Amino acid sequence: MISFYKICFLIFTCLLLSCKKEIPSIKPEIKSITESVYASGIIKSDRQYNVFPKSNGVVKEFFVNEGDILLKGAPIMSIQNQTASLNSENATLNASYFDYTRNVDKLNQIKKDIEFAKRKLKSDSLGMARQNQLWLQGIGTKTEQEQRELAFQNTRTGLENLYIKLSETQKQLKFSDKQSKINQQISNAILSDYTVKSEIDGRVYSLLKEVGEMVNTQTQLGVIGDDKTFKLELQLDEYDIIKIKKGQEVIVRLDSYSDDVFEAVIDKINPIMNDKTRTFTVEASFVKKPDVLYPNLSVEANIVISQKTNILTIPMEYLIDRKFVFMKDGTKKEVKIGLKDYQLAEIIEGLDANSEIIRPQ
Repeated sequence: MISFYKICFLIFTCLLLSCKKEIPSIKPEIKSITESVYASGIIKSDRQYNVFPKSNGVVKEFFVNEGDILLKGAPIMSIQNQTASLNSENATLNASYFDYTRNVDKLNQIKKDIEFAKRKLKSDSLGMARQNQLWLQGIGTKTEQEQRELAFQNTRTGLENLYIKLSETQKQLKFSDKQSKINQQISNAILSDYTVKSEIDGRVYSLLKEVGEMVNTQTQLGVIGDDKTFKLELQLDEYDIIKIKKGQEVIVRLDSYSDDVFEAVIDKINPIMNDKTRTFTVEASFVKKPDVLYPNLSVEANIVISQKTNILTIPMEYLIDRKFVFMKDGTKKEVKIGLKDYQLAEIIEGLDANSEIIRPQ
């Protein structure tokens, strides 16, 4: 009976030893590693912008529908404001009333008065000269001579005043004409602001208001963007932003194209962090975009930081504290790693292609 227990003990011990020896080991392999930074974001159409009115009022009419293609400057909607309309009409009336060409009769009348005054001045001058000649001959009285001279002086002063009046009237008419036309332009510009127009050639992606709704300058009316060119707007953690540079390759995945992978390139890094989300916004352009895209589609991306080929690598799960491995004999050895991704780590020092390591238990 004792011998039976001894035999069982020996068998159990052998099984334990054999199990211990069967812990699998691996050798470093020559592979390629791509280090990347993860980012999430959305699709945006190029030059996409939110539409806001320049003035307050009530939505009167829409000139486009969602999905329509439109040119820069094309009207999107009109906003009604009775005061602005009346001001524009009043400015138009004033511009017509003060138009220079409509007031030349005032100048012509002054010019006629000047011609009459010139003839009278000539007549008064001759009369004064004759009276002076008579006075020298002892004919006439001193009073008559003074009256002739006074009449001449009055006529000359009147003529000078008419010239001044002509000049001042011309200035006033030109000023009123120009001022009324400027006021008309200002009123028309203000009235024009009540017609919301497209800032770009593009597509109407969204209209957010209905006819009859009150809007102000803080009310978003819709979304417009390019209908052919799209970009990626990615949000990047502040810890990763220092690794990002223009021109880096981006591997893109979209939920709408779950079986496909697309390539893009970083072309803009916004240089300020969003203090609420603690992220930076990075923009990228497709190398070859999907056939169909829409704004706000969700995106997951990996921005390629660096790549190496034909390097010695081990799986990341075999690393301990990012600098140790367990050798096959159970000893712990320090290694120096280089490039790494989510699966592999490059071995720079500490192991060679013949080394055998085991996974930490």
